[in-house]
Amino acid sequence: MTDQNESAGPPAAKGPGLEEARLRQQAIGVKLRHLFDNVVNEPVPDEFLDILRRADERGSDKA
Repeated sequence: MTDQNESAGPPAAKGPGLEEARLRQQAIGVKLRHLFDNVVNEPVPDEFLDILRRADERGSDKA
């Protein structure tokens, strides 16, 4: 019979290596959120706003 207290995962998954991996993932997440926030807060280019205005005008003319 096998002991049910044994974990199914490999023994290498325990210990400081797992904690280090979690810390790395957390750091990556923080950097990705920072990058995403910077992109979201960038101003919309005037050329793109003009394209959107023209599309809205065309859409209201057809309605």
